[in-house]
Amino acid sequence: MTTLHHTAAGDAEPLAWAGGQVLLLGVLEGTVGLGPLGWLAGLAYAVATPVLLGGALRRSERGVLGPADRVTLARGLLVGGVTALVAAGGPAALLVPLAAVALALDFVDGRVARRTGTASPLGARFDMEVDAFLILVLSVRVAAEFGPWVLVVGALRYAFVAASWGLAWLRGPLPPSWARKVVAAVQGVVLTAAASGWMPHAGVLVALALVSLVWSFGRDIARLWRGAPAPVEGINHV
Repeated sequence: MTTLHHTAAGDAEPLAWAGGQVLLLGVLEGTVGLGPLGWLAGLAYAVATPVLLGGALRRSERGVLGPADRVTLARGLLVGGVTALVAAGGPAALLVPLAAVALALDFVDGRVARRTGTASPLGARFDMEVDAFLILVLSVRVAAEFGPWVLVVGALRYAFVAASWGLAWLRGPLPPSWARKVVAAVQGVVLTAAASGWMPHAGVLVALALVSLVWSFGRDIARLWRGAPAPVEGINHV
């Protein structure tokens, strides 16, 4: 009975979030208009998030969302609004505040998890996926002004994940790194500022942010390579 209760509760919250996402899309439609592309992107996000999160919850030991996860869900709600606005070519005056609040809340969910003793691998992964998708969406927006090279900022993490499907050593553990966290945070801040249109030398700063991201990934890949188990000689793997 407890398992069934946890499963039902775990499924209900992502579904309620999806309803909130559709409500936010309606507010954006009434405020600035989204058009077909904005609605399509927003609704796809609203469907995909509860499906993926619900599946992850059912596979996790906990089975229910914690208080920090709910903060991340609120961030995800804002990211869905940013996604719809980017697809619709919406105004920076609305897109930038939504993205800025989503980035600011990234400093909240981790603290909530630690203070409530509810930190979990699921929560950390959920937080990371929300961050990564926001950076991807913002890179699409900024690439429209500075060129397709900006898309590398958002795509690099997904390229790393795709590569890890074929290279097992890329899935190895990495030690915690303050530099990695700072570099990741810089991407969102710089892209949001660049999307606003008021940041001087925005293209240069985005390029520098990309350089720092490539350095961070390169350093982690080198660490994983050095830590990969050496092949055993003399054994014929059939």
